[in-house]
Formats: sequence, structure tokens, C-alpha cells
Amino acid sequence: MLDKLNQIYPVRYTAFMASVVLLIFTLLGAGVMGLSGWWPTLFLLLSILGLYDLQQSHHAILRNYPIIGHLRFMLETIRPEIRQYFLESETEASPFSRAQRTLVYSRAKGASDKRPFGTQLDVRAIGYEWINHSIAPTKLAGHDFRVKVGGQACTQPYDISLFNVSAMSFGALSANAVLALNQGAKLGGFAHDTGEGSISRHHRTHGGDLIWEVGSGYFGCRDAAGHFSPERFVENVSSPQVKMVEIKLSQGAKPGHGGVLPGPKVTEEIAEARGVMVGQDCVSPATHSSFSTPLELMAFIQQLRTLSGGKPVGIKLCIGHPWEWFAIVKGMLESGIQPDFIVVDGAEGGTGAAPLEFSDHMGMPLQEALRLVHNTLVGAGLRDTIRVGASGKIVSAFDMARTLALGADWCNSARGFMFALGCIQAQTCHTGNCPTGVTTQDPKRQMALVVPSKAERVHNFHSHTLEALQELMEASGLQTPHDFTPRHIMRRVSETQTLHLSELVDTIAPDALLQSDVSVLPAVFSDWPLSRANSFAVQPA
Repeated sequence: MLDKLNQIYPVRYTAFMASVVLLIFTLLGAGVMGLSGWWPTLFLLLSILGLYDLQQSHHAILRNYPIIGHLRFMLETIRPEIRQYFLESETEASPFSRAQRTLVYSRAKGASDKRPFGTQLDVRAIGYEWINHSIAPTKLAGHDFRVKVGGQACTQPYDISLFNVSAMSFGALSANAVLALNQGAKLGGFAHDTGEGSISRHHRTHGGDLIWEVGSGYFGCRDAAGHFSPERFVENVSSPQVKMVEIKLSQGAKPGHGGVLPGPKVTEEIAEARGVMVGQDCVSPATHSSFSTPLELMAFIQQLRTLSGGKPVGIKLCIGHPWEWFAIVKGMLESGIQPDFIVVDGAEGGTGAAPLEFSDHMGMPLQEALRLVHNTLVGAGLRDTIRVGASGKIVSAFDMARTLALGADWCNSARGFMFALGCIQAQTCHTGNCPTGVTTQDPKRQMALVVPSKAERVHNFHSHTLEALQELMEASGLQTPHDFTPRHIMRRVSETQTLHLSELVDTIAPDALLQSDVSVLPAVFSDWPLSRANSFAVQPA
């Protein structure tokens, strides 16, 4: 009997049938006894919703479970928040753990970042890392660590802080976020990378040091056809705020992928900064139109350096095919032209929006990429004249120490400074519905971000992170940040074995790539003979 009833009126229709039955009873009650209230309206709406669910063809769940099936979609919309606030452990990263975010929040607010009762990390876990300390600690005078950027061809070198705001464009960030970041950079004397969206009016308000990123769309220095315009470049680069120029070849989160900012999102302010038309699609091609070979890239670097009046000019890239990177180095050697700096962007870097496959499986992670770049420059005899920056999930002093040990001269952080602004990792950057006003162009949502307060937090985060780096250096017995080497970092590789980082990463001798026999070098350099300065393509063996 129950099986037959279930075939006629499936149990999964219970909510719908109940709403219909209750609607009938409430209508009868209203007619017979004069009852009134909101009950008839509620049951009528539920009955209509159930009928709609049974007729619609988009969601199988709603056809099988009318009315009650909506609970599944309601819960799914708040699943990230439920996981983040109630289920996620302190050390579970997705992509940044609660412990990492809390560290940034504490330092940004100037609150205590001390932790009681010992580490929450599993020191027996494979991949756990630590710094070997010294029995004879040092005492350093301060934490304002800087490195000079600018080679012999550079007449306006820049002393860059060891910790800076990584590339984030106005448009991806809100106006208030850009204002707060730049004011914080001004307060702390560190650099603020504009991202490829160029220099907006919000970057100029407080006068903080800028690294102007020039991408394939040549925003801020383009002509009507979208090609590089020397005249427009000179207009922007002449600003005293612009300390360095960074040619973006690729970025970690989506290397080799262009982008489009849809016309409806191109506001008057964005159009003004980028040199495009209001309301028209803003295209970032996957490749540059100003060069197509390593030698042409070197010539473009020299052109920008000359047009800028001798300011440092460098490149930013996520490493892909090793032979393409080797070709760039051979272009330096053959032309005699070198970038003043190279920023290595790890594949673990973030972005406002990227295809999942690109975020998860495209590009070389920071450790391998940074070590390859460092070793190649050492092997080519260029490391002493070219500075190397690094970016990719760097938020703590230990992250900085490990990155410096692998060969970086300074570190950049994007999401770390976003956390300092109040970002809660809601991961709604691409929707325009950022709950904290960091990554939205909605004027009302932006009002949540109070610029003077957040600027002070940006300043605090920078300062306290470098203070923590100073303490790590002192405990390690070091005098300068660049005394960190791979031998200072230990990593657990199994339950019973730990190794120095120096035993896990490649190292080559100075000028080794200039020798005739490269067969004795690490395997990754087997592509060195296949690269050439006049093409990014691999040369047949």
C-alpha cells in the first residue's frame, strides 16, 4: 500500500503536497470561520513555487524535490563561510590559513602577534620547514632593510624596501583600496606596484613610491590602436612618484593568458588611467606587440630606460618553458643590454579571476622558478648587476627569509596587503560584491573601507613584518637579510629524514653556463644549448 502511494505521491514531494493541503484548509477555514492572517499567502506562494519547480527544466533536484530542494542551494551559497568560520582548522590553507590571516590582521592592527602554548603545526609532517638558529645571536640596529636597484645604464637608481605591495590594478581593486595602499606605502617608505591597469588618480593622491607595471595592453602608454606610445609613456614616467618601470611578460595566476575588462565595467576613472574609451572592452593581449624576440625585448628595455630618464627598468614573469627564459638571458649576453631587475612571480600567485586550470596547473611555483632564475644569472655572470624580486604567497617573516635564501633580493606581497586592508578571503573578487570594499567598484561597498585607518594598518603590517624578519636574522646570527642561504633552512622530507634546503635545490658555479661543457650541470639546464637570443622558440638539437 505504501509503495503504491509513493508511486502516486512520491515522499520527496511532501513539502509541496503539504503546502497545497494546508492552502486548501486555510482557505476553507477562512470561508467557514472567517479566519485571516498571513497563512493563506504563505501557503499560496509555496504552492506556486512547487508548481514552478515541477515544470522548470534547469535543475533536476528541484524537479525531484520541489520546494525543499531550494534548501540545498541556499546552504551551498554560504558553504565557504560555514567552512571558513566553523569547520576550517587554524592551519588549513585555502589558499591562506586562518593562522596566516590572523597573523596579518594582528600586525596590521598593531596588536600582539604572540602565541601561547606552542606551535599548532605538525613538526613531523613532510614538508615542515624551520630555520636553524645560532648560539651566538647578533644585535641589529633596525629593520629598514633596503637594496639598491639600478645597473650601470641607470642614472636614477632606487633603494627599494625588502617588502613591498605587489602588482594589483585599479579596477581589480577599489579606489579606496588603492588610496589606502599608497598612503600606507608613503607612511612606511616602501613601493606600491600599480599592476598593469596603470597609474590612476588614486595612485597620485598621497604620493607614495610607485612601480609602474607596463603590460601587453600598454595601459597609460598606448595609442588609439593599442600599441606602445612613447609620448604617453613619457607623460606618466616623468612623475617623481614613479621610481621603477616593470614590463609584465606574464603573471603567476594565469601565465600566457590575456584578459578582458568588459565595457560596462570601464568607468570614467578606469578609462582615464588606462587610456581607453569609457564603456568599451579593455583588452590585455596574451603577447606584447612591441617585441617578439629576446633581442627585441632587450631593445625595448633600453628604449624605456632612455625615455624614463635613466630610471630602473625590469621585467616580471612567471617561468614557463626553461628555454624561453634561457633565450632572454642569451639576449642579455648578446646585446649587452640588461634589465635592472627581474621579478619572479610564482604560479601560486593570486588574481581577481583566472580559469581554474591556469590557477591550479599552469606555470612554475615560486621555489623552483626563483632558484632557476637565480642560478641562470649566476651561471651567466649577470647576478651581481641584476636584482631579483619575488612574489607568491609571501605574508610572514619566515616566508621572506626562505625566499631570500633561495636567491631573492626583495619580496612583494599582494594578498598579504589585502588582508591588511581588511580582506576576509571571501573569494568574491570577480563578482563586484566584495564584503569589505577591497575589490569592488560599487561606491557604496567601497565606503566600508576607511582610507586613513586602513593606510595605517598597511604601514603597520609592513613595519612589523620587517621587525619580525630582523628578529629571525638576529636569532640566526646574521648581519644582513642577504646572509640567508639555503643551508639556513631545513625541511622534513620523510618521517625520519630532514635535509638542508641546499640539498634539495640546484646550485651552479659562477660563469658555469659560459663554459663549453654544460652536461655536468643540473638537468634543468639541458635546455640551455637549445635556446637562442633571436627567438623564443626552441632550437632543434
